[in-house]
Amino acid sequence: MTPYPADATVIEGKTLLLTGGTGSFGQKFVEIALKLNPRAIRVFSRGELLQVEMARKFQDDRLRFFIGDVRDKERVSRAMERVDIVVHAAALKHIPVTAYNPRECILTNIVGSQNVVDCAIDCGIQKCVLISTDKAAHPSTLYGASKLVAESVFVQGNVYGKTRFSVVRYGNVVSSRGSLVSLLGEQIKKGYVTITDPRMTRFWLTVSQGTDLVLLALDMMLGGEVFIPKVSSMKVVDLVEAVAPGTEKRVIGIRPGEKLHETLITEDEARHTKEFDNFFIIEPEFSFWNKDSFFGGKQVSDGFVYSSDQNKQWISAEEIVKMVQS
Repeated sequence: MTPYPADATVIEGKTLLLTGGTGSFGQKFVEIALKLNPRAIRVFSRGELLQVEMARKFQDDRLRFFIGDVRDKERVSRAMERVDIVVHAAALKHIPVTAYNPRECILTNIVGSQNVVDCAIDCGIQKCVLISTDKAAHPSTLYGASKLVAESVFVQGNVYGKTRFSVVRYGNVVSSRGSLVSLLGEQIKKGYVTITDPRMTRFWLTVSQGTDLVLLALDMMLGGEVFIPKVSSMKVVDLVEAVAPGTEKRVIGIRPGEKLHETLITEDEARHTKEFDNFFIIEPEFSFWNKDSFFGGKQVSDGFVYSSDQNKQWISAEEIVKMVQS
């Protein structure tokens, strides 16, 4: 697993608010964060049952559970009182669902993110990080476009007050809820699995890697950066064969808005992107940014693109199986 060397004390003694905290990322983030001695972690989400199950799972007095929706600015503000750090993971994420319900996608992913930014400024939050997606780079779907807008809202939030806002952008998470691995598990029971296009490639990382990158961002952030992990690519057909060897495979064609390959850094973003050993940082192009803020990073070459088909790191079948089982 790619290491992201964050200072382990970054959340020590702090009170955190985690929106969308009962999802796959939230569960792992809480598991890891509780080991780093925070004062408290507030889990903010809409699902009563998931919160009850999460409370039973961790049984830790430092956890607080807030029923609420990021669309409700008043409730978000109340949840942020006396909080030091906010991690904003709440979003509508499934592409067909967001396409069929565009208004709901906009209200949650864009208006909800603006509410988080506004409340963070008003409540004097120290640091606030948005969890974004590779689909925000050259978006071809409403979901991707909504996350691109959310990124812009967070980056531009740095012009107000003292709150620092940054973004973490990464690709598909192995074995997260609703992921391809989960779908394959259900399909195997039927005796076949589906492939949209044999040429398709994707970035993949574990939920632990995603959590580690957020901790790195909280440690390093000055405000306005987009943090990108260096992760491996895999061919979707290789994933299917590793997870469902010998199972009948049916090619069903690419879905509306779906890409053959995913991009984490676009050619236009390369002009203000720095490369580090295990990650990239896309710096903002606004007057609040000090161009000499980060030392040690190397400016990427002109025209650089970080895409799943041109990646230098690829996952073997054995590594795929280990990632799925982890």
